[in-house]
Amino acid sequence: MKSIHKISLSYKTAFFLALGISLLINILFIIMFIYGRESVMPPGGDRIRPSLKIHITLLYVLFNFSTAYILYLINFFLLNKNYLPHRNWMIIISTVVVATVVWSLFLSVIQIALMHGPPPLPMMWGGLLRDSFIAVVVTLSSQLLYVSRKQQQTLLENETLMLENMRSRFHALKSQVDPHFLFNSLNTLNSLIAIDREKAQEYVQQLSNVFRYTLQNKTEITLEEELKFNSSYCHLMQIRYGDNLHIVYNIDEQYHQYLIIPFSIQTLVENVIKHNVVSNKLPLTVTIATSDKACLSVSNPVQPKKEAERGEGIGLINLRERYHLMWKEDIVVNQTDDLFEVLIPLIKKDS
Repeated sequence: MKSIHKISLSYKTAFFLALGISLLINILFIIMFIYGRESVMPPGGDRIRPSLKIHITLLYVLFNFSTAYILYLINFFLLNKNYLPHRNWMIIISTVVVATVVWSLFLSVIQIALMHGPPPLPMMWGGLLRDSFIAVVVTLSSQLLYVSRKQQQTLLENETLMLENMRSRFHALKSQVDPHFLFNSLNTLNSLIAIDREKAQEYVQQLSNVFRYTLQNKTEITLEEELKFNSSYCHLMQIRYGDNLHIVYNIDEQYHQYLIIPFSIQTLVENVIKHNVVSNKLPLTVTIATSDKACLSVSNPVQPKKEAERGEGIGLINLRERYHLMWKEDIVVNQTDDLFEVLIPLIKKDS
């Protein structure tokens, strides 16, 4: 599974949030500067200038920005720390309160030094009230941002876990197919050796061609490639059953580049042969065709064996689950007294 990065409440985020807060808080000073009002009342102080100067406006913006930025950094630092138990509110609030008081007093000293005349005590109280308001806004917004990103991370982790589970299940199902196919092929070869050695040799040659296909590690393949493989597989079956087995293709070439899961057609043809009589009296015809609804149909007349061959429950159930895991698509089975048909969805490639 790909690693999930921990929630990032970085200094860049703090910078832009602090800038936004400082501009909003000082919007009154900015408006007054633009329109040239005659005076301004600083927090906790008296009128300081006959007209509002740009350096005063910038000074208030800078003070509020620095306060918000430092408090955001403190909040983000504490929220990102793994050792902080459950992001304890008391630890965060206590730290923010102390930092706010210390920083506010420091700014007040600078402000008093730069602006001669305003009473120091009202100036300090006004600055502390302003910075306390900023501290509340910063702390609440930090918590909301943390909770929001935590939820996003949880959703991402859950989606990633589900995806990896789906991949694991898909590969587990796929790994069942190759041994199953090999087992049946070897059983067929064993029967042919006792009946016809020449056909057995031809079967071995064709089988080697087929197994080259099984060595590929694709989760999806074009219909054209799957049909080529299925043609080789059906040739192996026709070596075994001779003229008693007929495979009829009715494929529209426009679907050749559509996607299908490997071994889909072979699995269905194998099921047909396993569950139906194939003999001189009852030859079996399997029809493989495409439809206008971008589906592949594998159908056959119902010729049930008196005693159905025992299987491991792979076949159609396996294929159905693989399609659901891969594309959230369903395989449709239509069955009457005379006909059995399976419809496989063909998936168009993304352009």
